[in-house]
Amino acid sequence: MWDYTEKVLDHFRNPRNVGTIADADGVGQVGSLACGDALKLAFKLDAKKERIADVKFQTFGCASAIASSSALTEIIKGMTLDEASKVTNRDIADVLGGLPEQKMHCSVMGREALEAAIDNYRSGKSGNRLLDGKVICTCFGVTEEEIQRVTRENNLSTVDEVTNYCKAGGGCGNCKKDIERIVQEIRKERETAAAVHVREKKLTTIQKIRLIEETMDREIRPMLQKDGGDVELIDIVGTRVIVSLRGMCAHCHTAEVTLKEVVEAKLREFVSSDLVVEEEKS
Repeated sequence: MWDYTEKVLDHFRNPRNVGTIADADGVGQVGSLACGDALKLAFKLDAKKERIADVKFQTFGCASAIASSSALTEIIKGMTLDEASKVTNRDIADVLGGLPEQKMHCSVMGREALEAAIDNYRSGKSGNRLLDGKVICTCFGVTEEEIQRVTRENNLSTVDEVTNYCKAGGGCGNCKKDIERIVQEIRKERETAAAVHVREKKLTTIQKIRLIEETMDREIRPMLQKDGGDVELIDIVGTRVIVSLRGMCAHCHTAEVTLKEVVEAKLREFVSSDLVVEEEKS
C-alpha cells in the first residue's frame, strides 16, 4: 500500500479538469498503454493568446498519475506559455505534498505532456512526444537526454532513483550499466561545479588544506593506487603544495609527468588554478 498524502488522494478521488478540448490550441501525448501509463493534455489560450484559459487531461494510470495530471492542470491554468514551460516535475510533486519515490515518474510524465503540448502549439508538429537522442532504455523508450535531465533536476544519485523518476532500468535491466555511467558523469559535473564555486570564494588556510586533502583522497590517490602507487601530502606553503610519491610512483621514470598532469592538474581543477605541486626533496 502506497503512503499517499491527503492532497494526492483528493486529486485522485476528485480529479480537476478531466476531459478534452475540441478546439485546443496545444495537445501533448506521452506514455503508452503498453508501458502502463499514458497521458493526453490539451490547453486553450485566451482571446489574446497570452494565457492558458482552459486545460484538460485524460490519463490511463495509477492514483499518482491521475493526481499528478490533475495538479498540473491547476498549476498552469492562467499562466503564460513561458511561465508554464518552466514548471518542473518537482513543482507538481510539491503541490501534492510529495509522492512516493517509486511514483515520481508520474510527475515527470506530466511535465513531458505539457512540454509536448506547448511544442505542438508553437511548431504545429504532432503533439506525440518523439524520442530525441540515443535510446538507453528500450523497454520504456527512455533516451539519454531524458535520464540526464531527471538526474540533474532532481539531484538523483543512484540507478534505482532514476528508475523511480523515469522508469529507465525497470524492465529487463540491460540498460542499468549505461544509467550508472550517466549518473556518475553528472556526479562529476556537480563536484566540479562545487569546486569552482569554492574556488571563487576566498579560502582560509584551513579551508584550502582540507580541500586539497579531500581532492587528493577522492580524485588523485585512487588513480595512483590502481597502478600500485600513492602520494602523500607533506606541506603547503602559499601556493606551493609539497608532496611525496609512494609505492611504484616513487621509482617510476614518469614521476614528473604524474606530478604535473595528475596531481597538479587535479588540484588546480578542484582547488585553485594557481597551485604548484612540488616533490619533497630528500
